[in-house]
Amino acid sequence: MNKNFIKLSDQEIIRRKKLSEILKLGINPYPSEEYYVNATSIYLIKFYEYGKNVIIYGRILRMRRMGKASFIEMKDKHGIIQIYLKRDSLKNYDIFFKKLLDIGDIIGIKGFLFKTKSNNTTVHAKKIKLLSKCLRVLPHVKQDETGKVHDSFYESEQRYRMRYLDLIVNDKTKYLFIKRTKIIQYIRNYLNKKGYLEVETPILQSIPGGAIARPFITHHNALNIPLYLRISNELFLKKLIVGGLEYVCEFSRNFRNEGIDKIHNREC
Repeated sequence: MNKNFIKLSDQEIIRRKKLSEILKLGINPYPSEEYYVNATSIYLIKFYEYGKNVIIYGRILRMRRMGKASFIEMKDKHGIIQIYLKRDSLKNYDIFFKKLLDIGDIIGIKGFLFKTKSNNTTVHAKKIKLLSKCLRVLPHVKQDETGKVHDSFYESEQRYRMRYLDLIVNDKTKYLFIKRTKIIQYIRNYLNKKGYLEVETPILQSIPGGAIARPFITHHNALNIPLYLRISNELFLKKLIVGGLEYVCEFSRNFRNEGIDKIHNREC
């Protein structure tokens, strides 16, 4: 028996059966061609125009299946928008949508804008296309009356080990990624304006210098010598300064074979 065999949950088995049914219908569950859109969720909400034809895509977060009509809450990279599906307007509504789609699937929608009685901006779907079938079950997300999100994916170790799932479920994590990128871009632009030259120094070093830390050790087969992942780039930057480059900087990764916590990582 294969020790690496991963036992599937009941829901994961059901989703794989649905995948087989989708293939039998002649639908490609993972199309490679690009899906062109003309709007995003936040744009449609901010610049609402009744009857406007739109093409959008996103991941299904929630579904409310009813008899002749249903609603989807769909999330794209900018936010969440509601989708209205009516049996009379969609081909294969009963077979495809009501039975074969799941939370987590990525779909494309063609339709037009309108507002519900509760004044929610909604897309009335005329066409629906499956862009990616989700075979894993996402953590169940709930939002209370105050807007606070409750889900089953707040355990720190799980979040750190499964960042892709953390990004899907928790918008705060996505915003942290965006903020980090903007901070690095700001610092890089600031140093560039001050006349600093951005450089790259060796990652593999013959001597682990520049700091006191335990290094990761590897071996160079061609030269038959031990090498170390750098624990600091300080010495090489100083060599560049000695060589006449007075203002140098590097956005580098250092590798330290030591303990791990919230502010210390093996790749820092």
